[in-house]
Amino acid sequence: MSTKPLYLDHAATTPLLPAARDAWLEGAAIWANPSSPHRQGRAARAALEEARARIAQLLGWTGEVVFTSGASEALALAIGRSKKPLRAVSPVEHEAVLRHAGDARRLPVDASGHVDADFAGGDGLVAIQQVNSETGVIQPLDGIAVKLRESGGILLADCAQAAGKLSLPDADLIALAAHKFGGPIGIGALLVRDWALLEPVGGQERGYRAGTENLPGVLAMTAALDAGCDWMGEAARLRGKLEAGIVAAGGEVIAADAKRSPTIGGYRMPGKSSAAQLIRFDALGIAVSAGSACSSGSLRTSHVLSAMGLDDKAASEVIRVSIGRETQEADIDRFLDAWREIAGKQAVE
Repeated sequence: MSTKPLYLDHAATTPLLPAARDAWLEGAAIWANPSSPHRQGRAARAALEEARARIAQLLGWTGEVVFTSGASEALALAIGRSKKPLRAVSPVEHEAVLRHAGDARRLPVDASGHVDADFAGGDGLVAIQQVNSETGVIQPLDGIAVKLRESGGILLADCAQAAGKLSLPDADLIALAAHKFGGPIGIGALLVRDWALLEPVGGQERGYRAGTENLPGVLAMTAALDAGCDWMGEAARLRGKLEAGIVAAGGEVIAADAKRSPTIGGYRMPGKSSAAQLIRFDALGIAVSAGSACSSGSLRTSHVLSAMGLDDKAASEVIRVSIGRETQEADIDRFLDAWREIAGKQAVE
């Protein structure tokens, strides 16, 4: 089997799109500080604000856009500066949320990792992701947002795995990161329904985030969003083939019956630890992961899979495969050949 590199870890980060690279270089040529009052500064400011408006348009967002260094900072800003305290989180959130959760209530989830909307009320801030980074499960956020507003609460949605691929939910605060949809690392945004939701901190971004704006990154993020998501139908087809092959080889699809993003799947290979699988896949030139990239180096059982009811043994046999814009059918065939080899299964003719 070929050991030519095959990248199936797009949920961790995506290759930089050529259009985004070109836009970054154009931004680097506009080198002045957007906060400076002189001609060069005003030119940089004009480019920044034009990009801000374009990003909102591309995302279908009618509120405000605050540029950050990525989704983690956007989430920390939202939680730390919200005028309502964080009251509840889902137990399947990314560590970027859970590290700030403190004693906030953990909402119950079912075996697919779905939050029960009936438990998501209250008059505080509730943080629930749109797409789970380990399983691809999509949360019913629009219904949850309605319940929250009825009780005076507000919804913070981690949309890092959804922005640029799926329509955004009807949330009050939304975090996203450009490197998840073909933009560069180091740039993201917090979308804010209304400035009245946050306490200002002073500095740039209309007083809601200090630090000189990353204009090259902003322009690159805009170009990546502008590339569109017309490849999602093909991603769904490829994932269908991938999962049929895994099941035929004795594997298990995590949350198989749930509504999931076409780009992310969690798969269990019974009898083979995820660590052993990663070593074997890597030796065959295939990049996959064991859950979120932020915790895949840890020996701890996935908190996501545990919350969904998997026991430690089953959870320790799960890997994540994530499809990108560049993924081809031949890549899926190659992965399935490798899966069968590692699992000790013969291909079905």
